Amino acid sequence: MRSTEIRRTFFDFFAARGHRRVPSSPLVPSDPTLLLANAGMNQFKPYFLDGAEPAFRRAMSVQKCVRTSDIENVGRTTRHATFFEMLGNFSFGDYFKREAIAWAWELLTEGYGLDPGRLWVTVYLDDESERIWRSIGVPAARIQRLGMADNYWSMGVPGPCGPSTELCYDRGPAFGAEGGPAADDERYVELWNLVFMQNLRGEGPPKEGYPIVGELPKRNIDTGLGMDRLAAILQGVDTVCQTDLLAPVLETVQELAGRPFPGRDGSAGSVSFQVVTEHARSIAFLVADGVLPGNEGRGYVLRRLMRRALRHARLLGIDGPVLPPATGAVVAGLGADWPELTAHAALIEQVTAAEEESFDRTLRQGTRLLDGAIDRARGAGSPTLPGETAFELHDTYGFPLDLTLEAAHAAGLTVDEDRFGALLEEQRRRAKSHGRGRTAAALARLETYREISARSGLTDFVGYGTTEADGTVVALLAGGVPAARAGEGREVEVVLDRTPFYAEGGGQVGDSGTVTTRDGAVIEITGTRPGIDGLHVHTGRVGAGEVGVGEEVLARVDADRRAAVARSHSATHVLHAMLRRVLGGHVRQQGSLVEAGRLRFDFAHFPAVSDEELRLVSSLVNEALAADPEVRVWHASRAEAEAAGAIAMFGEKYGETVRIVDIGDVSRELCGGTHVGHGSAAGPVHLVGESSVGANLRRVEALTGLDALRHIDRERQLLDQLTAALGVPRDQALGTLTTRLDALADAERRLAGLRRAELEATAERLAATARGVGPGWLVATHAPGADRAELRALAQSVLARRGPGPAAVVLAARVDGKAALAATVSPELRERGVAARDLLTAAARAVGGGAGGRGAVADAGGREVEHLDRALTLAAEEAARTLTSA
Repeated sequence: MRSTEIRRTFFDFFAARGHRRVPSSPLVPSDPTLLLANAGMNQFKPYFLDGAEPAFRRAMSVQKCVRTSDIENVGRTTRHATFFEMLGNFSFGDYFKREAIAWAWELLTEGYGLDPGRLWVTVYLDDESERIWRSIGVPAARIQRLGMADNYWSMGVPGPCGPSTELCYDRGPAFGAEGGPAADDERYVELWNLVFMQNLRGEGPPKEGYPIVGELPKRNIDTGLGMDRLAAILQGVDTVCQTDLLAPVLETVQELAGRPFPGRDGSAGSVSFQVVTEHARSIAFLVADGVLPGNEGRGYVLRRLMRRALRHARLLGIDGPVLPPATGAVVAGLGADWPELTAHAALIEQVTAAEEESFDRTLRQGTRLLDGAIDRARGAGSPTLPGETAFELHDTYGFPLDLTLEAAHAAGLTVDEDRFGALLEEQRRRAKSHGRGRTAAALARLETYREISARSGLTDFVGYGTTEADGTVVALLAGGVPAARAGEGREVEVVLDRTPFYAEGGGQVGDSGTVTTRDGAVIEITGTRPGIDGLHVHTGRVGAGEVGVGEEVLARVDADRRAAVARSHSATHVLHAMLRRVLGGHVRQQGSLVEAGRLRFDFAHFPAVSDEELRLVSSLVNEALAADPEVRVWHASRAEAEAAGAIAMFGEKYGETVRIVDIGDVSRELCGGTHVGHGSAAGPVHLVGESSVGANLRRVEALTGLDALRHIDRERQLLDQLTAALGVPRDQALGTLTTRLDALADAERRLAGLRRAELEATAERLAATARGVGPGWLVATHAPGADRAELRALAQSVLARRGPGPAAVVLAARVDGKAALAATVSPELRERGVAARDLLTAAARAVGGGAGGRGAVADAGGREVEHLDRALTLAAEEAARTLTSA
């Protein structure tokens, strides 16, 4: 049974049992506690945790997931993967254990035709689950009880959790020893985890027991059936890389390596083939969902996968490009089932090619550093490469530990892996501690908002049609703590039952304005943001009077600011469309900021945008807006919107029904923000800059409306001032300025030549003042008129004029009202361990400053210029002592 049929069978089965199919959420979740989507239930957390009412009680999905906790096991086992499709059925306060267990058994044995005699079950310390399994025919001998670490599920962070039961398949003695899942989870591979979601987890590692801090509002079902593992069994192959999901990629890797995959023989080659194949899929999906390589967060996860795949490709002897063709095979094989891969194929190819080229440079750089460390260890007679060296290569340069181990072994050395591991663990503890603090604070705040929502409901947002509305204060927070009343001068968060204030989202800033009570108390609102989905939180300060929960208020948005923000938002949509038209369809929003009068737009692209391209984009944007297209807002299902060509924004969360904004036939995007009614109201747009803000990430900034006009007017005034200074008409300003700058550059070149000649003559004169000291000679004198750079150059020039032998030069000058000294020593002194800085240490203290420099040249300076003569004498005395003992 191929993967397409596996999905269809699953959906047909649960559709017949009243389940609504829900599309997979992106790999980048809106949940602040999650880095990447790691389970099918992620997008349903509000239904589990917040008590939010879904439009359906039963759901089913195939969710894209990325987990890197078992990354080291990829290729070493037959079942582990960093990316996988999770088939799941869900109940939101509807059915529970009995139905979930019975349906899972029926689908596996009848729908997929698995032999019931080869299915094993694990349960938590849960008598009810075991009774249900036995009632449907599973013998007690094939039911095993496991503890919290194995059969109690959570997302890995505080949140919804609950006991689980797992269905495992016995793959036979060729895969391991007898004894059931408790004995060997490679032979008895877990297929389906049924989670009885009923608790709320706090902080704490699983092996010590999850602290259960509460019960969920309703008992729910969350299941996860692993597509890769099921496909391997149904297709009769040993590893997930040999299923039809990944076989085309594995074939591509074999072609690039020029040798066949040896199968699951445990060899290094077998592992490397599987790592490259499996990671290529993860890489393609992450890039398609808007993740770009970086040094932290999701970007780091992607970069780590890329570099690990490249490292294993090089071990296979693949020296040429591997990521672009491997991810290309992913797109070709899975693009029909996951259209986002096909839509972003060009971006995937460009990102992987650029990262591969970058990592090849890293490998070369790391190899040089590693070779140097090996030479130093050998020179010191040490048999071991320090763990600090291995960690620096890994942490700073992305150099894999296994490559360091391999190179050290070839040189007859070992690596202090214990020290490396300690440093790595210390880094992980710091990162975990930092992340835990952020997570705890975010969860505490979210919990407060959930309580408000549960008590008072979600906010009724009426701001698309008006900028003022009556409402009631349903919650006040001061310092993050609920308060009944707040007086003048108090910083507060306000939640209303009904508001015209737009909450920050989709790059658009939140509205500002005022909230006024019937008694005349005023809260000056400075911003609005979502607390949880659908709950608007207004932040501000009580400007007059006192405000209390339950009071009726008039909420009034700053209409002028809202209009300016709307202009910028509509302009952003058109800018996005024109960037794609000029630079290519791979251009995709990676973030934006939409404010009154200005916008910032980040997008995936590789080279810098040229001035010509930027001018063309600017022209197209303003031409499109000047044509005054109608801005139309409409609603549809997500599938209908995508079929109509609507672009979804990176990192945004969308429901089943989405809001689409059309700007004529120029732009069609999913968007919840505010916009102008017609294109001409958004212009003009003035692009003020383009820059790099990360690897393969560019940023365009622009001004809109009156702010754009004011900026253009300031530029015109500057041009008028320039032409007045030049004394020529505007049309002659550029030519005149160019001519004068060329003449000035020529004069500066001639002046520099005269200065060099003057300094050469000065060096000749100073060299003539040399006096013999011991076996060598010394020059110590003033060099009036020299600046700091010239002082150093003069010292070196004087030294070069005296020929070989021990020698030192010390020069002094007054520079910008301060004392300055420079010193240099000959190679003969350097060979004896003398540094130029040694000559200036006492002199620097004499003028109230310090000395700097390394090796043969140094300088010093200080504010006490009146002691410059004394400083020069001290330096000369130190130089003389050095020469005498040489």
